Amino acid sequence: MRLFIIFFLLLFLSLSANAEIPIIQLKVSDYNILAEVAYKKKYRIQGLMHRDTLDRDSGMLFVFPEINHHSMWMVNTYIPLSIAFLDQEGIIINIFDMMPLTKTKYSATSKAKYALEMNLGWFSSRNIQPGKKIIGLENAPKAE
Repeated sequence: MRLFIIFFLLLFLSLSANAEIPIIQLKVSDYNILAEVAYKKKYRIQGLMHRDTLDRDSGMLFVFPEINHHSMWMVNTYIPLSIAFLDQEGIIINIFDMMPLTKTKYSATSKAKYALEMNLGWFSSRNIQPGKKIIGLENAPKAE
């Protein structure tokens, strides 16, 4: 019985921790995206680590406090992802496909304000390439 209570307490705590991450709608070309917004340092550090799935048109938007050559990696991340680095206007700078559980560093090729992670191949299967604009970033909380 005690193990049962501990299990549900841990489950509740993990669900409530994710519940505070805001979700916004973004759009690129004619495609809608529901994006969790990693605007606090603790959310940016955690990212999509330790998750097993990501809904089809869902992703995570990373909002950085400064415009810079940001980098990401896939340590403790089980889902294969594609990442688009975006400038302050929401224009896609570059896109990478990232394999799970690797230490490869993926970096913006020019200064970025945002990064958007989606399921592997999401951008390429929709012919979304650098130069396209992500709409709706103004609804994201400011980086903390």
